[in-house]
This record gives sequence, C-alpha cells and structure tokens, in this order.
Amino acid sequence: MDDSVQWVKLNVGGTVFMTTKTTLCRYDNSFLSRLCQDDPSLPSLKDEQGAYLVDRDPRYFGIVLNFLRHGKLILDDGVSLEAVHEEASFYVLDELVRIVKKHQVEKSNGQTVVYRVLQSRETELTHILSTLSNGWRCEHVIPVERPYNAAASDGTEFLIIVSKDTTNCERIDINTTHQKIGKVSATQSQSPV
Repeated sequence: MDDSVQWVKLNVGGTVFMTTKTTLCRYDNSFLSRLCQDDPSLPSLKDEQGAYLVDRDPRYFGIVLNFLRHGKLILDDGVSLEAVHEEASFYVLDELVRIVKKHQVEKSNGQTVVYRVLQSRETELTHILSTLSNGWRCEHVIPVERPYNAAASDGTEFLIIVSKDTTNCERIDINTTHQKIGKVSATQSQSPV
C-alpha cells in the first residue's frame, strides 16, 4: 500500500466508509473537504475507532462518495433523485446538485438514461469504442486488475460503462444490448452485467 495516501474513515448513519483524503477534498469548499481539513468552523466528532461521525443516510452517501471518486452520478434502481439532491446540497457539492437537477428535468420529460457495463480485453477496446452505435456513448473505461498469479497473456481487461438516453416508451432488451451497442458479434467477450 502507498504510504503517501491518507485514508479517512467516516461513520455515516452507523455505516463506516473508508476513502482517501484526496477523494474527499476533490471540491474545495464542500462539507467533506472542510471536514478532513479539520476546518475549525466545522465542529466534528469522531467515534471510538477514529471515524468522523456524520448523521446522514448511508444509502445516499455511497452515491455521493462514488461521485467524488468518478465524477459521475451512478444510480441504482429505486434511488430517489430528490434524496440525492438533498445529500448533494448538504455536502455542498454544487456540481452534483447540477447533475441531479439535469436528471430530474430529463425524468420529468419522460427521458431516462440507461447504463450498461461491458467487459473487454485490451485488444478489443479500440474496436468497441469506435463502433458504438444506436445512441450509445462511452461514459467511463475502468481497467480491471488481475490477481498476482493470473496469466497476463491476453492483456489487461476493462469494464466499459456505456449509456443511452431513452424515453419511457422505448424498451431496451438486456439480452441483445451488447450486440446493439457496438454491432459486436456474440462470440466476443463483451456482455452486459
């Protein structure tokens, strides 16, 4: 482990989260940045394990933390945009507030953003990204680390997060999405998760 990385524990509503100080300080004037900078104007308590105590809903803190890590809003089914908006406002994350508002407007217009995750080998990555079609766009490419003893003959593997704007009346078939996204043959290793 890199000793220069400073890890921070947060106890949010009874659930302990661990992340880096760099992640929490991504937005200078945010609540979390001020908290880990020990801002004297922001009184903070710690639990017996040294985790900062934050009296908020841990279900939504995970969304906030992933936003700080990736710079993107990633939502699971059944998540309330209004609740995410409240959390973003509490943590003083203006960029996340803006993104949530955009999603709320799209939702009220009958549009939804659908996300899919594809798996790819390094040798296939360029082909997949260059052949995205049918309104699909690449949101994020994540290298997947292999175990130390795994054979590296196939090269690095990646997860590719793609998205598409849809209307409520448009149906997306999960079983054939990988073929429609990039006109990729079913014999290749990409598949939605």
